Amino acid sequence: MLLSPSILSADFSALLDGIKKIEEGGADYIHVDVMDGHFVPNISFGAPVMKSLNGKTKLPYDVHLMIEHPEKYIKDFVTDYTAFITVHQEACEDLGAILDLIKSYGIKAGVSIKPGTPTSVLEGYFDKIDLILIMSVEPGFGGQKFMEDQLYKAVELSALKKEMGYDYVIEIDGGIDLTNIDRVLDAGVEMVVAGSAVFKAEDVTERVQEFKKHRARL
Repeated sequence: MLLSPSILSADFSALLDGIKKIEEGGADYIHVDVMDGHFVPNISFGAPVMKSLNGKTKLPYDVHLMIEHPEKYIKDFVTDYTAFITVHQEACEDLGAILDLIKSYGIKAGVSIKPGTPTSVLEGYFDKIDLILIMSVEPGFGGQKFMEDQLYKAVELSALKKEMGYDYVIEIDGGIDLTNIDRVLDAGVEMVVAGSAVFKAEDVTERVQEFKKHRARL
């Protein structure tokens, strides 16, 4: 199970300290939630905050763009530390072209879908997608309650991946904690985003280690 703690829930007055703690705990990625106040009803931060961590951590960036017209901003998030850039299917006029744009920078391309969006909207793109991010809350704010009814998407995508030999990573974001992590992994999720459950813990490093004790059911 890959763990990508979301810095949206971190203490920004001590961001680097928080990053060091998740790195010590064994986190695999830094999840970077970017919101524009248009596609989602909140504003978070932009590329400069992410880039301020360059060279200060070994963890790669897992960038989640919750923004309109993402094609205008892809280049801003390309760094030597960027592993994934994920855009929302609902925000893309030409999803195929945007996936190609991300890949042109040598970055893996991800697609996210909101709770009300079925996996069928990704038909025709599965062979281009490196990561599929299932939103298990309505995107826009941290600390929301997990929507368990979204796990059917992980089941569908896992079965399709095995049947067709696709290579995408199945990721989930929203309300994941130690009480539901096993059900999430049982559904076929391979990569978990956790924000409040990690960064609001009394001991962040220990919490990451607790998450990492769980294993995907592959």
